[in-house]
Amino acid sequence: MILLLLGGVVSGLLAGVLSGSFGVGGGVVLVPALGLLLGLSQHQAQGVTLAVMLLPIGLPAVLAYRQKVAIRWWLVAALIAGFVAGVGGGALVANVVPERGLRALFIGFLLYMAFRALRGGGAARRGGTPGTPGAPAPHAQGPAWHGLWIGLLAGLLSGLLGLGGGIVMVPILVAVVGLEQREAQAASLATMLPPVGLPGVLVYAKAQGGLPWLLVGAVVAGFAAGGFLGARAASRANPASLGRAFGIFQLCVAAAMTWRLVAG
Repeated sequence: MILLLLGGVVSGLLAGVLSGSFGVGGGVVLVPALGLLLGLSQHQAQGVTLAVMLLPIGLPAVLAYRQKVAIRWWLVAALIAGFVAGVGGGALVANVVPERGLRALFIGFLLYMAFRALRGGGAARRGGTPGTPGAPAPHAQGPAWHGLWIGLLAGLLSGLLGLGGGIVMVPILVAVVGLEQREAQAASLATMLPPVGLPGVLVYAKAQGGLPWLLVGAVVAGFAAGGFLGARAASRANPASLGRAFGIFQLCVAAAMTWRLVAG
């Protein structure tokens, strides 16, 4: 049990650092880490990850981002509303998909997002801050509406794949709403401060007969510390470099998960 909890702290720390650095909720790191390092099944890893995201573990990262960029709270409110509406449905679908099929879906999603990042679909093409010369202007057709459907899509995929939602929200907020990379990352992390994943957690807990709450607590401890460190590093990094690094990281995770899928 002690080794399991220690592994949870290490997994949370790694996920927190990368979450704060790239502005994602941490699920894209935590789900494979819990599977590859601790041997949890895909369904178990996704349930634990969503439970970890219930607490405001991204608060240190959000506070660090606020020192560098503005957080658009009206947009965050719309993202929250959409996310809560979608996460339960995604979790229901996940719990009827077989283990190998669910892992294959997760890998496919990682590869798609990595391809987008390495093509320069996000930060690489949008290096400036809105309102500065050469920067993208906010979308003309009502950003609040965009927040609702972006949040809904993020919630559905979060429930389905155990993601925090940022991996979906960040590139769309950059491409559609016109936020600069770090603004999008800050908005994504702020969206995850309330317990938006609760409907999904309840579905996973019911399907699995409960969740390992001691492990959840260990992961939370590591994630909170890592998120603060990652956000401080990201606030001083080049947005285009962040986007490329995120794509490379996703390819590495996808390769590790593919190896486990084939080997298993």
